[in-house]
Amino acid sequence: MNGAARLPLGGTPSSVAEMPADRPAGAPVVAPLLEIDRLSVSYGKVQAVREVSMRVPAGSIVTVIGPNGAGKTTLLMALMGLLPSQGRIRFDGHDCRGADPQQRVEMGMGLVTEKRDLFGSMTVEDNLTLGAFRNRREGKAARRSELDRVYALFPRLKERSTQLAQTLSGGERQMLALGRALMARPRLLLLDEPSLGLAPRIVREVLHAVSQLRDAGLSVLLVEQNARAALQTADEGYVLELGEVALHGPSAQLLHDPKVESTYLGMLHED
Repeated sequence: MNGAARLPLGGTPSSVAEMPADRPAGAPVVAPLLEIDRLSVSYGKVQAVREVSMRVPAGSIVTVIGPNGAGKTTLLMALMGLLPSQGRIRFDGHDCRGADPQQRVEMGMGLVTEKRDLFGSMTVEDNLTLGAFRNRREGKAARRSELDRVYALFPRLKERSTQLAQTLSGGERQMLALGRALMARPRLLLLDEPSLGLAPRIVREVLHAVSQLRDAGLSVLLVEQNARAALQTADEGYVLELGEVALHGPSAQLLHDPKVESTYLGMLHED
């Protein structure tokens, strides 16, 4: 989808972003769990992400949509400390500059990549147990509690707990990747293309689980190629084009925005 048409935004992010949130008068403004300020990421001389700013409020799902090559995955990799970046990343009020990926996991961030990065020759339960490395000092009872929590969310993983990961279906592998990240008890989950290669029914099942996690208090930054499914799941959305934020606002409004509908949602009907 290289060379996708750009939204005619007239030099401003859009009136969608300017509309006030539905917040009672006098209610306190809650600081975002994740705050990104003018973040830029380069591969050599090529700037893949250009001065991106966004917020992820606590207990919400924020989605980033856009065409291939827009910089969505690069953004997540930089947030996790896997790529060098310029600009500011604040997590729960703390500056993340200088923090390596392990330190960011310790802070409460978790990443599920689009490749899922499972250990195929290990069992489902062993893969999950590896995810509890952050909580290794808490003992077997705490680890068992986390396993039970993951199995409650994804009963299919419990049924296949002794199977090798390489024998799972695509949907089951995605569930396992999610479950392994949850074993570390993150406060913020960075989720990259969870619908990739999955049947529509499995996509709905996975995204429903993500919604359940949000309802339980987890914050999620969801990068997704399936724009319609992402906006139907998320609370807020950002459109990333050529490494820059082209549009942002409440997901319900973006879902019905004519520019988003014609450029991104319409493509689903052509597949």
